[in-house]
Amino acid sequence: MTGHFKDKKIVVVGGSSGIGLAVAKMAYDWGADVTLTSREESRAVTVAASIGASVKGLSLDIDDGEAVATFFGAFTAIDHIYIAAGSTKLGNVTEGDLLENLQAFNTRLVGGLRVVRACAQKINANGSITFTGGVSTDRPIAGAWVSGLGTASAEQLARVLVMELPHIRFNAVAPGYTDTPMWDAIMGENKTNVLASIAETLPVKKIATPEEVASAVLFLMSNNSITGEVIHVDGGLRLM
Repeated sequence: MTGHFKDKKIVVVGGSSGIGLAVAKMAYDWGADVTLTSREESRAVTVAASIGASVKGLSLDIDDGEAVATFFGAFTAIDHIYIAAGSTKLGNVTEGDLLENLQAFNTRLVGGLRVVRACAQKINANGSITFTGGVSTDRPIAGAWVSGLGTASAEQLARVLVMELPHIRFNAVAPGYTDTPMWDAIMGENKTNVLASIAETLPVKKIATPEEVASAVLFLMSNNSITGEVIHVDGGLRLM
C-alpha cells in the first residue's frame, strides 16, 4: 500500500490536528506531496513545517464557499482529498437557535459538497475523496443529535456521490471514540479517565489512536477498487 503514495498529490482538509494530522504525516512518510489546511493560517504553516519541509500548510474555511472555490482553483490536479474538518454541538434538540445548532451539521454536509464541487474536474484517474463519518450514525446518544446527523450525512455522501461523479472514488471512515484533541474541550481534565472507562466496554478494550484511523483513510485512498464504502474504526462500539 505504501508504494501507491509516491509523489501523489494529497490534500487534507482540517489537517492540523487529530486524525487529519495523522493522515498528513502518514501520507508524507509514504512519499506523497501533501497539502494540509486549517482555519488559522499560522497553525497550518507551523504544523506543516513540523511534518516536513515540502509539506504545504494553507488556510481554508469550508464554511466559506468563495474561499473553497479560490483554494481549489489554485490546483491543476489532485489525487486524493481527505476531509477531516468538522465539529459538533451538544444540547437538547428543542433548545437554542436551530440554525446556529445546525452549523456543525452544515460544515460536514454543505462544506463537504463545496469541496466536491470545487475539485470535481481536478481529481486524477483512480483518485478519491474520503469523508469523516462516525459511530454516532449507528449509535446516536441524547444531546448529540447534531453529531448523529452530521456523521450520517458524511457517510451518505460517500454513497450518493458515486452515482453522480463515478470518475471519482468516494468513501468514508467512521471512527468511534478516538484519542484526539477534540475531546479535550468536551471532557476536560477528565478525558483520560472517561476514555479509559469507555475502553473497558469495548470488545477490543482500547480507544483508537489517530494513526489507526488514518491507516484506514489511506487504505481507502490506495485501493482502486473501493468506492461507496464506509470503514468503521470504533472498536466494535456500534455493535454493543
